[in-house]
Amino acid sequence: MDTRDFNIDDLLAAPLGPLERQVHKAVWMLGTATVREVIQDRKIWQTYSTILTTMDRLFRKGLFERTQEGKAFRYWARYSPEELERMSAMRGIRDLVNCEKASLHLSYFVEAVGEHDEKLLDELQDLVERQRTELRIKKGEPQ
Repeated sequence: MDTRDFNIDDLLAAPLGPLERQVHKAVWMLGTATVREVIQDRKIWQTYSTILTTMDRLFRKGLFERTQEGKAFRYWARYSPEELERMSAMRGIRDLVNCEKASLHLSYFVEAVGEHDEKLLDELQDLVERQRTELRIKKGEPQ
């Protein structure tokens, strides 16, 4: 088994393509899988070599682990699809708040949320207030 350390920026250096997401989800649902097992699952209609390349790419990106099993590799996902979605969102948000015009970009975000759903805007406000309270508690400030 090849055990490697990756941080979130390494893992999501490039966004996953649609086939990568499909293969990741298929392997996650199966628990562990070889290329042949993914193909036999019949949820993805691609050639053996395409699935092989995609699974190897996910391994090299640090999203899969693998072990030799005969002449093939058995793969398993290091993260659930939901965890990947969260990490991807967190990276995008981190990039947004670390940029020079973070306040401007955040105002666009709030505007877009408000246009999408007023209730969601209320939820965002509640989350901001909760986070502010948690930060005050950590700093030892009065609430």
